[in-house]
Formats: sequence, structure tokens, C-alpha cells
Amino acid sequence: MSKKIMSLLSIVQQGAGKKLIKELKDRKILINFQTVGLGTAPTEMMDIFGLGSHDKDIVISLGAENDIRNMVSSFGENFQSQSKYGGLMIVLDVSAASRLLTEILHFGNQSTEKELVPMKNEHNSNLIVISVNEGYSESVMHIARKAGATGGTIINGRLADTEQFAEFANTEVDSNREILFILAPEKASGQIMEDVNREFGLTSAANGIIFAVPTEKALKI
Repeated sequence: MSKKIMSLLSIVQQGAGKKLIKELKDRKILINFQTVGLGTAPTEMMDIFGLGSHDKDIVISLGAENDIRNMVSSFGENFQSQSKYGGLMIVLDVSAASRLLTEILHFGNQSTEKELVPMKNEHNSNLIVISVNEGYSESVMHIARKAGATGGTIINGRLADTEQFAEFANTEVDSNREILFILAPEKASGQIMEDVNREFGLTSAANGIIFAVPTEKALKI
């Protein structure tokens, strides 16, 4: 069985995020982070695509490849002009993740191994995503910079379901999270993720959840 995991980026109408997360959990997509955003598309375009208001719920999800593919297939292959969540869902490959996270998503395994599970990445850079309890983002960035990161972006979000992670971390996991986005070259990504995972992984006080999404191209704008 493949141990590959995938990610979803969902941008939906404000207030629909909680409903979407419930459906995702029912479909075995168990790791979901929620934050908020503001859409910038013109009203006419939003009407055409059925996206409703400018205020948006943003949901970042992780799941086993088979579970995500099954879920996407059940949503239907054809574009629907009026979706029930008033938004868009983007399916993303994951190029690396901690072994413990991969085992949880596939088997609910309680392995405490901290090394990374690399996945196929044909691109030259990664967007590393690191979710930690509140108050740890600066310490994470310090370690990431020592490993080769040049900078990052931090947003505040919420982990929708903490119970399953509390079991593996042997402590209560904070639902309020700081989420870091770090763009790094492929050759530096592994070291950054390994060092951060060693200090701030899921079983640490930071309860870190770490994965990377391959990027085809990054431009300065």
C-alpha cells in the first residue's frame, strides 16, 4: 500500500468552513486547519463562478492519497456553477512529511519515529507548511533559518479536531495554531524539515505538524 499523502486547499464562503470540515472528516480526511481570508475577485466574476461574498473561510487539509482521491471523485468530475460550499477546492501533492504524521493518516500507528518520509518531487523547490501551538513560530523560524531558510510567512489558524493528536502526543493539543509557510529550494528543504521536526514535531510541546508541497516555479513580484 502506498504511504503517499496529499493536501487540499479549500476556499469557501464564510461560515461554510465548519460544514466542509465535518464532511471531510466523514470521508476520512482527518487533519484540517481553518483560517479566514478576503477574496479580491470582482463581484461579476464571483457571481459567474457562484462564489458569493468576499469573506472566505480557508481550509487546509491533509489525508492519505487514496482517501483524498476517493473524496474528490465522489464530489464529481464536472465543474458545478453553484457549489454547495460556494468556493473552490485545490488538490495538491505532498513532497515530504514526518513519518509519524504519515503513519497516523494511513494506519493510526503510534510510531514515534521522527525521520521524514520523502515523496516524489520533480520540481526544484518546496513550500514547507509548519503548524505549531501558539507561541512557537519564532523559535521554529530560528531553527529553520539555521538550516537554510531565508524567511517565511506566519498566519493564525485553528486545528479543527485535536483529540486524535492528543493521544499520540500524550498531552492536550492546542486548537489555536500558528501556521508558517516557508519557500525553500529542494536541496535545503529536507534539512529544514528534519531540524524543525526534531525540535518541534508532533510529540514535542509545540505539537508540530510538518509537510511540504512541491512548487513548479516561484517568482519575485
